[in-house]
Amino acid sequence: MSYPSDLTDDQWKLLEPVFNAPGKRGRKHSDDLRAVVDAMLYIAQTGCQWRYLPASFGPWTRVWSQFRRWSRNGTWASALTVLHAAARGSEGRAERTPSMVVIDTHLARGASNGGLTFHDRGGPFGRTKGAKRVVAVDVTGLPVAALVVPASTHENRASELMLEHLDQQGLSDRLELVLVDRGVTAAAARTLGRDHDIEVRRVGWDDKQPAFRPIRHAWRVEVAHGRLGRSRRLAKSFENTTSSATGWLQVACIATTLRHMSREQARLHRVAGAA
Repeated sequence: MSYPSDLTDDQWKLLEPVFNAPGKRGRKHSDDLRAVVDAMLYIAQTGCQWRYLPASFGPWTRVWSQFRRWSRNGTWASALTVLHAAARGSEGRAERTPSMVVIDTHLARGASNGGLTFHDRGGPFGRTKGAKRVVAVDVTGLPVAALVVPASTHENRASELMLEHLDQQGLSDRLELVLVDRGVTAAAARTLGRDHDIEVRRVGWDDKQPAFRPIRHAWRVEVAHGRLGRSRRLAKSFENTTSSATGWLQVACIATTLRHMSREQARLHRVAGAA
């Protein structure tokens, strides 16, 4: 049985080298690896619990253990980097990495199943107990990188962590400009710019209005957060660890990028057919 969230052959050909990378002891995955990835995309989209995973994907414990491993060793982040570079190519961008990114955060209410959790209180007046999702997008509006931190994490620190993550993923070679909102202080913006040799620019309206008013380029990250919210696994922060929460956010980013690439490919086929 197939599902709309399943990878196509072309998509799997692009991502398989990331998920099936050989380790020091040689090949470490079984032949069902593609089904495991499909299962994680299915959970991200539908929000089902592990034990409710359809039997067609195999034992849920197999999928669960692999998800934990990939979340901890950075495989999801690497997959998003590879996929984003391919998406830029399909958009006609000459370079695989962006020269400008927009960073913004979104608060998610926590809903863990008990036990120790990284959730804490944050947001305006500390009224939200949960997590803060940090997403960076480029001019295409597609996610470049994603992280999850406790809700109490200040915007200064969240932006710093994201810039460090971009460095680790090799995405800062061409980076010249980073847009952040005014939750980041002016002093922190100057410090981040000096430490990473880039321009960190604070954007926002001086006068507050009840209606949303887009800011050039910066509005793209708001759209990205809205699209990620369609992944039902992200309806709340159900995870107890930052690595697991970050993993699901990155899976949702991958799913969003895959859908965009599929729509773009279908559009090109229609244009070619009409010609």
